[in-house]
Amino acid sequence: MNSDYKSIKIEVCAFSLESCLAAEKGGANRIELCGSMYEGGTTPSAGLIQVVKQKVNIEIHAMIRPRGGDFCYSDDEMSIMQADIRMAKELGCEGVVLGILQPNGQVNIVQTKAMVTLAKPMQITFHRAIDMTPDYLKALEDIIETGCDRILTSGQKSTAIEGIENIKKLVQQASSRIEIMAGSGVDANNAQTLIHTGVDALHLTGKSIRDSEMIYRKKGIAMGGLSEVPEYEIVYTDAEKIRAVVECL
Repeated sequence: MNSDYKSIKIEVCAFSLESCLAAEKGGANRIELCGSMYEGGTTPSAGLIQVVKQKVNIEIHAMIRPRGGDFCYSDDEMSIMQADIRMAKELGCEGVVLGILQPNGQVNIVQTKAMVTLAKPMQITFHRAIDMTPDYLKALEDIIETGCDRILTSGQKSTAIEGIENIKKLVQQASSRIEIMAGSGVDANNAQTLIHTGVDALHLTGKSIRDSEMIYRKKGIAMGGLSEVPEYEIVYTDAEKIRAVVECL
């Protein structure tokens, strides 16, 4: 169990340069850089990675996910993920984030291990795909076998606080063989509670929303086909929300 709060790392999930800069300003240790917020995060563009690397000094770990939806990928999608890993490496990312499952929900050890080999010497985080597996503790052992450096998890629940008892079990079984990072719904109100599980890191967005600067607003059309996705809201990482969590350490 991690008894040294100061050794806890703070990772921010960011979807824009603005959010990356805010994460660094707030005291985060690293960034999970993603595209497609409303799909739960996909591979960011090469342009975004390049500019973020130019302007941000903390670690950048790029999401490697070719689409939203499940985590069972075709051969063509695997080829895309391999190309994206090479891109992330060439652009200087310190790590990548991925998760690959079999149709039966178990970790795809063979495919994940191949991605880990390709990604090295970058760090590899296995993301919340672990929360979609049928046997949480078996999934832990499978991920360790692949050679990943850490796991991001919400304890097989929608938020980390809801899954806290499962996270405790995962930390105990991991026994420092792999880093465990708690994420989903993390904020200053629950950070210390989650730290007490013994995790190595906390993962959050520090999300705030501001109104668009658009004056003219076209009504009756949803650009993504989903009316519940707001067209005139800007979601960004709030440096003060990140700092509030950092100050819990």
